[in-house]
Amino acid sequence: MYLLSIHFENARKNGGGGFRVEKSHGKIRKWTLLPSGPAQRELLQLMALACGGADFLARLPCTLQRFCRIPDGPLHLEFMIARHEPRDARISTPPVFGSGLEIKGQAKAIKREHCRLLPTNLPIRRPCLGNGNAKYILLGYGPVLRPHQNTDHFDFRDPFHRITRFHSLFNPLARITDPVAFLTRLHYKGVMVSRFPAQQAIRRLSALFKEHLNIDTDRWLEKRCNFEREWSQLRPWKQRAALLVLDAVRHMIDASPKYGTPLEQPGVMLLDSPDLICTKKIFPQWIMLMDRLLPSMQFVLTLSRKARQYFASSVQRKRLPLPAAAAQLSAKKKQTRLRSGTILLIDVDGRLPNLALMKLSRHFQEQGRRVTLARKNCQINGADVVYASCVFSSSASSRRVAELRKYYGESLIVGGSGVDIRGRLPREIESLPPDYRLYPELEDRAIGFITRGCPYRCPFCIVPIKEGKTRQVADLRELLDNGRKKLILLDDNILSHPRAAEFLEDMARCDLRVNFTQTLDIRLLKQETSRLLRRIRCSNTSFTRTAYYFSLNDTRHLDRVRGKYELMGFIPKDNVEFVCMYGYNTTLAEDVERFRFLRSLPGAYVFVQRYQPIPGAPAPSLAKFFDDKADELIDELIKIVFPQNMKSMEKYYRWVSKLYVNAFEKLHMGLIDTIFRYNNRHDKGRYIATLAGIRKE
Repeated sequence: MYLLSIHFENARKNGGGGFRVEKSHGKIRKWTLLPSGPAQRELLQLMALACGGADFLARLPCTLQRFCRIPDGPLHLEFMIARHEPRDARISTPPVFGSGLEIKGQAKAIKREHCRLLPTNLPIRRPCLGNGNAKYILLGYGPVLRPHQNTDHFDFRDPFHRITRFHSLFNPLARITDPVAFLTRLHYKGVMVSRFPAQQAIRRLSALFKEHLNIDTDRWLEKRCNFEREWSQLRPWKQRAALLVLDAVRHMIDASPKYGTPLEQPGVMLLDSPDLICTKKIFPQWIMLMDRLLPSMQFVLTLSRKARQYFASSVQRKRLPLPAAAAQLSAKKKQTRLRSGTILLIDVDGRLPNLALMKLSRHFQEQGRRVTLARKNCQINGADVVYASCVFSSSASSRRVAELRKYYGESLIVGGSGVDIRGRLPREIESLPPDYRLYPELEDRAIGFITRGCPYRCPFCIVPIKEGKTRQVADLRELLDNGRKKLILLDDNILSHPRAAEFLEDMARCDLRVNFTQTLDIRLLKQETSRLLRRIRCSNTSFTRTAYYFSLNDTRHLDRVRGKYELMGFIPKDNVEFVCMYGYNTTLAEDVERFRFLRSLPGAYVFVQRYQPIPGAPAPSLAKFFDDKADELIDELIKIVFPQNMKSMEKYYRWVSKLYVNAFEKLHMGLIDTIFRYNNRHDKGRYIATLAGIRKE
């Protein structure tokens, strides 16, 4: 983000007026210098209010009403921003846009029709600020800086952490980053465990501090470094000069969790009399340090007349390129049009290649028709007929189908379990071999069914309605007539067929690698079938490693499951995934019991899958999910750690945390800390704010 202009009305010291950053030939000044004084300090504060985000300003360390000259009237702000893709927004959003705020006790964004100070042809939109840390980097500093002393937090619990980026600009008592704590953390990440962003940051910091501030940083890059001692040995003027730099680096890293070079990211820094934090002699060097430390940062600062004399002209001449117009403007894609007579097949939501579409493709190609495959809600002109297959009945899939119906109208034919669980391909098409050219990513993998159906009638399952009881529909030779040695088997419950052992024997004899993608029913294992499964090279879907798939949807017969598991002779290095459904009728106590049980099995880990009701299926039964031991159970839950696939468990943790808030009207911070222990730590504050909103409702 770069700030291009700001306009205001009813500002306490400046009244009405505006400010525009110097711009020419697609570039803006990197350093914009303003005279010092109360009016210019307020101008910096107005810039911070404009770019800080209406949702965050209520948490500033000052009252917003103090900025209004006429107390009964609002402070009106309009501003122009250049955004950077993909950092600040998608390419479809305008590269330069205007926005506005009105502040009267509280801040609120104003609508397009109320923006009257900006150019009439300028797109007006509300900045997409994202969570409390990422997107639209704005930093601001007053002339007095007070660091935390063992009171700083780095866990992102505060959903309004963004305010700390510029709160010292509004209140001299506001605290900025604890330098010792931050350097210790940065050293651990950058030197001890070699995380690339932290590694680049601490190396650049140490080099620039040594060159421009004459700070001895040789020990900073050693494995052992006591930063409390290092900091205490700095002279006070060096500490003052370093404080702002360290705070800026901390916030740049916080705001750029997905970037390897966070200090290279664009943003705006507002500085009120930064010469007061440095000695007259060191100030020019401090400016050079900031210029090199943050090469893409736009600086706007106030300086006394004397301090401006020491500001290097070479720095003042620097310019920053605005985002290139060609990259910024949403380029219209050339409309694709199919050749006349083409059959369009659309895979709406498949996670695996769609077997029904592959058979349709074979059918039409044998008739001499041209066939094209598209994905999701792709809209292409020119097709004679469009066949779409929807596997899941999720809201996303339903939305895509609705968009396809609207676009293609009567030429669209939709099938699949997501729209019609009883629908079938005509028998003559169902009997055809699949067209593997439709999904070239399958490469040497075959896909299909030997059996369909299941003898059980689980009320949550689509199979009893769609397929009925177990029956054979093909043999192994039919699936492998193309000579492939890898098989993605889609069978619902192959072990329930009376000839299951024969099918497995054929697979073992052919030396196949098989992915039992729909899982196996461990309850039906016998001595013979378990021995055969160990002979078969069971694999994951991509066939990159050995993997076994079972399911465990409740806590019934766990002793029986353990006995069947022991038949397989698994050891800790095996990869045995159990798919566990949740959100149907199990309680938290039963879920914890399942996870505890699976953790006790050598080689086992869990993949949790939320219950998604099919049309006509029973609704989730969760009224008794929690009992009076909910806190103890959650404490136990977060201690059950599997050797792999814990990313899957995070979804379950999030689901439980929301249910917990609804049930008890409070947060379980231990569970929230666990969710963000390793992944997306910068999202923690926003997640807490979301849960707090649920609690209020």
